[in-house]
Amino acid sequence: MAAPRKYSLELRERAVRMYRTSEPKPQIKKLAVDLGVHPEALRGWIRQAEADAGERDDRLTTDERAELVALRKENVQLKRANDGLGVFRGAARPDPAQVTALVDEHPRLGVACVLRELSIPSSTYYRWRRAEREPCERRRRDAELTGQIREIHGDSGGPRVHAVLKREGVRVGRKRVERLMREDGLAGVSPRRGGFTRRDPKATLAPDLVNRDFTAPAPNRLWVTDLTMIPTGEGPLWLSAIRDAFSRRVVAWETSARADADLVLTTLEYALASREVEPGKLIHHADHGCQFTSINLTTRLLRAGVQACPWAPSETVTTTPSRRTCG
Repeated sequence: MAAPRKYSLELRERAVRMYRTSEPKPQIKKLAVDLGVHPEALRGWIRQAEADAGERDDRLTTDERAELVALRKENVQLKRANDGLGVFRGAARPDPAQVTALVDEHPRLGVACVLRELSIPSSTYYRWRRAEREPCERRRRDAELTGQIREIHGDSGGPRVHAVLKREGVRVGRKRVERLMREDGLAGVSPRRGGFTRRDPKATLAPDLVNRDFTAPAPNRLWVTDLTMIPTGEGPLWLSAIRDAFSRRVVAWETSARADADLVLTTLEYALASREVEPGKLIHHADHGCQFTSINLTTRLLRAGVQACPWAPSETVTTTPSRRTCG
């Protein structure tokens, strides 16, 4: 069987215009022969133009067809996402919120058309809608518990919030509290601290010029610096500080949401701007983190005549002043 011919948009519009502007109306078959098109193709173009003009309601308009195509693509993407994530298996139903949102986004297509494309019974859809207007007892209880959790949350996590609710006489499971906090976007701030600095294995380390002697004969002879993470309700806040080993005063500090080389470089710029540094006299003591071994920072140290010095592996967290700078 030969493939159907594809007619240009200009030809279709000219054929429809010739038919609609002619009086009396010509025979579709004769006009199709004159134009060199298939009669049924011309008949379909004319019917579509009448639907677009609102003269017939037995078929979708061009805009509605485009909207339906977009809906089908979105439905396919949702199914692929669900299959890829492993959320829905077999004949499992889609998310009611996604279905109702699709219906609301395409009001011109009507509920029946959208449900038919999604293969969802109308009774199921209207049950979801009724549940939105009249939530069940469990959903009402979840909303009430969520309000109580918001009042006592603060920086607390699920176990602590559950303990407070239990102390106040509220009977609820810990898993339910954690689920409601997760759905409401609430999370506790953990006080635990781990090793946040990551050493670049490819970086060339500078020699240890301090040898665990963190005393200085004069100001601007030894600066110690480090990064530390401060937990906040909006996420981690990183603090970079530089301290003078002679006076033990903080020379400069800066904060950022990211622990990158720009943070430590900005802190160094503030320190150099606030002190008069003699080239070749100052030692910059830091750890082996990639922020302190970056090209930008080491280049700036060389330009300022400052000697870079990493802390030795034998220097522990409690004995290294650079580790206590931000503490």
